[in-house]
Amino acid sequence: MEKALALAEKAAEMGEIPVGALVVDGGGEIVGEGYNMREVLLSPLAHAEIIAIDAAAKRLGRRRLSDCTLYVTLEPCPMCAGAIMNAGLKRLVYGAFDEKNGACASVATLFDEKFTHIPAVRSRVLEKRCGEVLSGFFKKLREKN
Repeated sequence: MEKALALAEKAAEMGEIPVGALVVDGGGEIVGEGYNMREVLLSPLAHAEIIAIDAAAKRLGRRRLSDCTLYVTLEPCPMCAGAIMNAGLKRLVYGAFDEKNGACASVATLFDEKFTHIPAVRSRVLEKRCGEVLSGFFKKLREKN
C-alpha cells in the first residue's frame, strides 16, 4: 500500500484525484501500476485500477489475473469493481472508503452479488493515510478556487 500511496501522490502532482493502484502477482512481484489520469488523458476510463490491471495483463500476456492482488488507495467504483471481476483477480486490498462512489462497501457491495468471479476483499489498510491524501488534495483545490 505504501507504493500505491506514492502513485497517488504522483497523480496529485499532476492535478488528478490522488488514487494509486498496483497489481502484485502470486510471487510478490509488482506487475502493473497505475494512478488516476482522467484529466491528462481526457478519458473517463483512466482510473488507477483500470490502468494497473491493463498494465498487469499486458506484462503477463494474459487477461486472467487469478493469482494476483490489486492494492488501491481508495475503494473501487462500479466500473473498477467490474474490471476486478472480469480480470479474475484473486484479492482486492484497499485503503479509504469512498462514501460517494464506492462499490465494495460504501454505496453498493457488488461483490455480494452472484457474479462469476468474486475476489477476497480487505479494506482499511493504511486507511487514515489514504484518506488524508485525498482530503488534503481537495482542501488545496478548494483553497485555490
